[in-house]
Amino acid sequence: MADPLLNIVLHHPEIPQNTGNIGRTCLAVGARLWLIRPLGFRIDERSLRRAGLDYWQHVNWEVVDSFAEVVERLPDAQIWCLTRHATRLVWDAEFRRGDILLFGSESRGLPPSILDEQPVRNLRLPTHPIVRSLNLASTVNTVAYEAVRQLGGLDL
Repeated sequence: MADPLLNIVLHHPEIPQNTGNIGRTCLAVGARLWLIRPLGFRIDERSLRRAGLDYWQHVNWEVVDSFAEVVERLPDAQIWCLTRHATRLVWDAEFRRGDILLFGSESRGLPPSILDEQPVRNLRLPTHPIVRSLNLASTVNTVAYEAVRQLGGLDL
């Protein structure tokens, strides 16, 4: 398989439907999906079949034990952390092929230990102040397609 356009990393995902939708986005844009344990659901053939994820066998994905493992395996990748607490907007980032787009769990987001490492790499989508947060799958989709736009479209 060719090098992925992007690396989409989910830190402790909790909701299988979000992960399924994110997997579909990864397949659509040629991204690799990384899932960091613990997961809030099972990923086995029976669970995938019950969730109706009949395309999952085509998704380029892997489960790992830590974010450090992802960084170790992708040492040259630029890391972007998505958080509603960032001041920098997604539109201000300059994405490169192979970048890591890191997203936190649905209920807790990313831990401060990760967000505090390189605050300049923390990004957010603009939202009205009354909106607490956006759905994880919607956020991944929006950010992934902004990166695709910046990278000149899809070369699939």
